[in-house]
Amino acid sequence: MKKITLVAGLALILVVPAVSVAKPTPDRGDKRAAAKECKTLRGQTDATREAFRTQFRNFGACVKAHAADEAKEEQNAHTNAARECREQRGTTTESRQAFNELYGTNENDKNAFGKCVSQKAKAKEKAADAEDQQEATEFKNAAKECDGERGDTDESRAAFAELYGTNANNKNAFGKCVSQKARENHEENEGETPPTS
Repeated sequence: MKKITLVAGLALILVVPAVSVAKPTPDRGDKRAAAKECKTLRGQTDATREAFRTQFRNFGACVKAHAADEAKEEQNAHTNAARECREQRGTTTESRQAFNELYGTNENDKNAFGKCVSQKAKAKEKAADAEDQQEATEFKNAAKECDGERGDTDESRAAFAELYGTNANNKNAFGKCVSQKARENHEENEGETPPTS
């Protein structure tokens, strides 16, 4: 009997960590947010659409990648919010009572922890969405900048391809330029406050 219990306990120890680190599955809300983000990334100009195609083969690939990111952001926001609320709640009777009074909304304030987590998770998700919006803006600006730098003449396009291209025929020059410029724009804007919608 002890062997069976020991084997079951060991099996449980091996299964629990695998479940706790599983990738989150995107839900409809994540997919809607991803589609909205991809539409923003794709933009309206020829330059932004070309840059979009170099980064993502098609719209569906963009939605799939960003939906997974949205699900992960949501999971991280909830996990970090719960951790912060546990820390804020404290361990003493007085700190727990103050916490319950601050966040509780029902007659006995027993919903305080859930309300705290919900409030903090929403704020974290909103901050992540603002960062995503900022990155989309940086991407579109980079595409427009590279399109201007590339020019319209054969000579300017050849010089552009030579400068940014990294593969045998330099066909990846536009995508490499956009990546480089977007990264530079992001580093410039990192210290600024992201815009709120």
